[in-house]
Amino acid sequence: MSGRTKWKDVEHKASPERLAEARLELAEALTLAELRHAREMTQVQLANSLGATQPAVSRIEHQTDVYVSTIRSYIQALGGELEISARFGGTVVTINGFESLAEASEPHTAGV
Repeated sequence: MSGRTKWKDVEHKASPERLAEARLELAEALTLAELRHAREMTQVQLANSLGATQPAVSRIEHQTDVYVSTIRSYIQALGGELEISARFGGTVVTINGFESLAEASEPHTAGV
């Protein structure tokens, strides 16, 4: 057994508010590849936007440790803007300072 509970087994036990919250959490938690799919872009299209190759985009999507500048470039190529925050219980704090690093030097895209 996988140790996971099937959604259909939980759905009928939770309140409508908790279900809505769980759905929102799931919608907010996407991998880079899932985000790219949601933006309806292929790896080739994204690679062209980044000035990189398709294998480089695949590497970024499968890496577990990626430079912030690489993620920023990836997100910008999708048309977004990267924000970094920390959550402490119910408090969310936006982390500043990464923008100034990007302005001080060319973004490092780790193989892109």
